[in-house]
Order: sequence, then structure tokens, then C-alpha cells
Amino acid sequence: MSRCVERAENIARSIDVNYNLALDLGPEMGNHWGPLISTTGDHEKFYALYDDATQRNVIWFLTFDEKNPNSIISCLNSARENARMVREMISSQMWEELNKFHIMVRQARNDENILTTPFEFCGKVKLGGSLLEGVAESTMSRGEAWHFRRLGLSIERADKTSRILDVKYYLLLPNVSDVGTPIDSNQWVALLKSVSALEMYRKEHGRITPTQVAEFLIFDRDFPRSMHFCLIRAEDSLLAITGTKPGTYRTLAEQRMGRLRSELDYGNIAEIISDGIHEFIDAFQERLNLVGEAIHESFFAVPPPPDLPMESPPESAQSQTQSMEPSATA
Repeated sequence: MSRCVERAENIARSIDVNYNLALDLGPEMGNHWGPLISTTGDHEKFYALYDDATQRNVIWFLTFDEKNPNSIISCLNSARENARMVREMISSQMWEELNKFHIMVRQARNDENILTTPFEFCGKVKLGGSLLEGVAESTMSRGEAWHFRRLGLSIERADKTSRILDVKYYLLLPNVSDVGTPIDSNQWVALLKSVSALEMYRKEHGRITPTQVAEFLIFDRDFPRSMHFCLIRAEDSLLAITGTKPGTYRTLAEQRMGRLRSELDYGNIAEIISDGIHEFIDAFQERLNLVGEAIHESFFAVPPPPDLPMESPPESAQSQTQSMEPSATA
């Protein structure tokens, strides 16, 4: 539930920033909507459904297309269904807020203006996600359910921050000649805005430089959308659920989470850039997916039934089986 809501909010953030970036730079700077599809990792599905990454196609695909399992409307459909199944574990206020959020998005589907000017709609989605998170923080006891909610939210945030940073390095600026130009500066500002990091970054670092932006979004221990901060929170909740002491593990999920977090605990931005930031983020996303799979296996997957010894059928069943066999004469 929490991962789906967080994913919907992050998609709205990306659309909003991308739209404003396209307005600032103008059409002469090229198409800014194709890389946005790559941010979500759904480019193969998109091009199977659409011929061109136009603004209308991309916005519809990311917001209201139910053929896309990661669209805003699909995410909220899944979030509401998951919330319904754990209704007794969440507060009534959370359930009501999620339903309001869901209804708002479904009603907005009929508004054609969103495909040309998505600013207001994206603001409502971001507000809906923030309201739901605030209600959860203020109405849920800090028990197992709350930690599972925070665990899912933190993993999703870490993943989305890494994807946005990867697209900036790997796709948005393929030409060295673009570095240091106005398009370069605007895109770094857009990157920070997409994760609501611009103000906090400026307070800490002032001038925007690619190395400091990457370091801030990967390693910062205090900013709530940095990859490192998200893994710290995720591991804290995972250990609270299992009751395991920090620095030890009893499940595969704890082992994988601890290894991934330790790399960020002792990592260095200079080494990452030297080895390739795309390669680092690609490996990070793959290992984060393995953490998610381990969490699923540890807590949610139904184990296969044990192999039972074959029992011989009762005598009556044996005679009945034999009587069903054709005779030699027949």
C-alpha cells in the first residue's frame, strides 16, 4: 500500500518538474518527455502502446492509463485494494484519506486539460500523498504495521531517487558539449525540485554542482529523500519487525539490507563517479530489488507444502481400480 502511494506521488513530482522544464527551455531544446519514461523503467511497455513520446502520450500513460501498472491511477487502485485487505490494521482516517485520494484521481481522468497543463493535478496528487503520510504518522501506533508501512515507503523512495539521478547522468546530457550550458544548469535544478531537495541542498551547499548534487542525493544522512537516509529508515523498521539486534541478521532480507546500507555508510562519491555513476545506480537498483524480493519471501510468500509420503490406497479403492480395468477378452 505504502509503496504504491509513494510511487504515485513520485510520478506526479516527475511530471510536474518535467513540464516546467519543457516550458523554460522551449521546443528548440528537443523532446523532454522521452527520458521521463526511462525514469520509471516502463519504456518498453510505453513503446508497445504508443508510437511517439509526445507530451500527451507520456502524461496519459503515466497518469490515467490502466494498461500501465505503474501509472498514478493503477498505483492508487492497488493501494486502495491493499488497504482494504488490511483494513483492521490501519486507522479509519487513513482509509478515508486514501479513498478521497483515489476518487479525486478517477474523477480527474475526464479532464482533458490535464494532458496539456498538468500542474494543478500534480499538485493535488503530491498533496494527497503528503496528507496520507501525515495521517499515518499521527494516527498509527508504532507497532509492526507502522514499521511495514515505513519499510515499503522508504524502499520506494530510495528506488525513485536513484532512477531520477540516473536519468540525469545517463540520458538527459548525452553530449559533453552540454555541460555547463543553461540547459545543464536548468536540468540540475529540475532534478533537485523533482525530489523536493532544492531548498535543503542550497542551505547546505549553496552553489549547484553535479558532484555535490549526486553526493547529496546518494549519501546525505539527514535529507528524507536521499538514498542513504531511506535505507537507514528501512533497516531500522526491518530490525524492529524481526527483533534482531543492529549489526546482526536472522533473515535473508536483513542480510541484504545490511550489506546495501553498509556500502552507503562507507561510500565515497569520488569513487562512484570514477567507476561510473550509471553503473553504481544500476547495481544499487538491482540489489534493492533483491531486498524487496527477500522481504516478500520472509514475510508474505506462502511456503510450498512439504513433500508428503505416498500413501497406498485403501483395499476397497484398489479393488475398485482393478475392476475398472478392461478384461483380456474385451
